[in-house]
Amino acid sequence: MTTIQFEINNTGVAYLTVSRPKALNALNSEVFSDLEKLLLEIESNSSIKCLVITGEGKSFVAGADIKEMSGHSAEQAQEMSQRGQHIFNRISGLPFPTIAAVNGFALGGGLELAMSCDIILASEKAKLGLPEVSLGLIPGYGGTQRLSRLIGTVKANRVVFTGDIFTAQKMADWGLVSDVFSLETFKEEVDKVASKIASQSPVAVASAKKAVAEGMNTHFKKGLVIEADLFSKCFTTQDSKEGIAAFLEKRKPEFTGA
Repeated sequence: MTTIQFEINNTGVAYLTVSRPKALNALNSEVFSDLEKLLLEIESNSSIKCLVITGEGKSFVAGADIKEMSGHSAEQAQEMSQRGQHIFNRISGLPFPTIAAVNGFALGGGLELAMSCDIILASEKAKLGLPEVSLGLIPGYGGTQRLSRLIGTVKANRVVFTGDIFTAQKMADWGLVSDVFSLETFKEEVDKVASKIASQSPVAVASAKKAVAEGMNTHFKKGLVIEADLFSKCFTTQDSKEGIAAFLEKRKPEFTGA
């Protein structure tokens, strides 16, 4: 892979860095190919407990590569859109939690990538937006669908219809960004959140992720059924026995993911 850096530390936190800094990490066909290859490798990797996605340098991902899409036919544009949607859906469907560490520009496809993650953490210097209408286009990698589900239709319309670029704090106020940190402490704070997730029971965290994701795609009563089913299944795991025993014995649990 030439456009992606990847590493896993000894606590199970994995780091995926989009690495095209001269192009502000813009998404092109090569980045998507590298993402597809990496996803094949990590989707069933039980050693990963949390995945952090970020960008090299001063940008998260500044959008799609405009030069590459210039001159696309309608058929090519549809293929491009569907490919991006498919890859971002695979990121959303990973069994472990994902964090978008938005260190700088997250525009267009970059914001769509961030929204495919479970949590968005941002630097105070980050800028977020979907400026596609300024090119005579619309978001094509799931942006119109994910954003409205995350912050509501009215605010999503404001973002999409104007093409404006917003501060991290504004997006936090609107509920898209979980936390905003200073640029100086950003990496440290992201590591803290990722490490805290990785320290929990992998089985429980995966079940919680599944409960939230599946519940959001159905009505409330059905969501409660999904939650109760997954809650009960947790009681069949060694991690639940260990977690309860550790609590009663006033010690730190040692989760194995079983």
